[in-house]
Amino acid sequence: MARTDGALRAISDLHLSYDENREITAGLKPSSPDDWLIVAGDVGELMADIEWALTLLAERFARVIWVPGNHELWTVKQETSPLRGVERYRALVEMCRRIGVVTPEDPYPVWHGAGGPVRIAPLFLLYDYSFLTPGTSTVEESLAKAWEAGIVCTDEFFLHPDPYPGRAEWCAARVEETERRLTEVAGDLPLVLVNHWPLVRTPTEVMIHQEFVQWCGTVRTADWHTRFGARAVVYGHLHIPRSTVYDGVPFEEVSLGYPREWRRYGLRSELARQILPRPDA
Repeated sequence: MARTDGALRAISDLHLSYDENREITAGLKPSSPDDWLIVAGDVGELMADIEWALTLLAERFARVIWVPGNHELWTVKQETSPLRGVERYRALVEMCRRIGVVTPEDPYPVWHGAGGPVRIAPLFLLYDYSFLTPGTSTVEESLAKAWEAGIVCTDEFFLHPDPYPGRAEWCAARVEETERRLTEVAGDLPLVLVNHWPLVRTPTEVMIHQEFVQWCGTVRTADWHTRFGARAVVYGHLHIPRSTVYDGVPFEEVSLGYPREWRRYGLRSELARQILPRPDA
């Protein structure tokens, strides 16, 4: 397939419940008609908002690839859909398919533009509390310390794991299935791994509230960026947008975040960050 003139771009954590973020999302446009856009989770909490944003972006970008964050999986009182857990996730996948957006349940698309070819693997993995709070040795002790400190993720109230007994069990099932799929394609082409939560714990070490880290991933993916030959890893969730490198692999945290956060530091000039071709190549 012929190369295109576009770029592979990424953004996450649009959080459309904030009017300012909705306005920013409405202004997102490609630099080239051939640009692809990765949306790495936390578009919003309401199905209508998620569909509005992804439909808009799918009309503007040549292809949009989405993975869910924790906020998409919430079932809040303002939501008109009563679906929870796996049923809610499946409904989101079907909505994306109707509007032409790639999901973690679809074949992994190949980027043939500059910096490619690479296979883009959208992942949905959740977390299993294995990023323990420093100074603790068990999940129970780690969670107890978070509750004592008052640093508890809202997922505990709104992210229901039905029909799994808990979020950790849902995470285990997702990791097992995703590992199988990645093993099938590993070695074919370099991969761009996309997950809402970071695949390694290291990016969380700069977080002020270390009690919150247990809601940020799983130790089971710590070697995936090297094991599966990643060209780059894209994630969000932490609201600490930056570029880092681990084991020679670029990791891109691409979140917009809450208005109180981006007002403090200012909006970056390139909201949809260029992943490929590498700007420093």
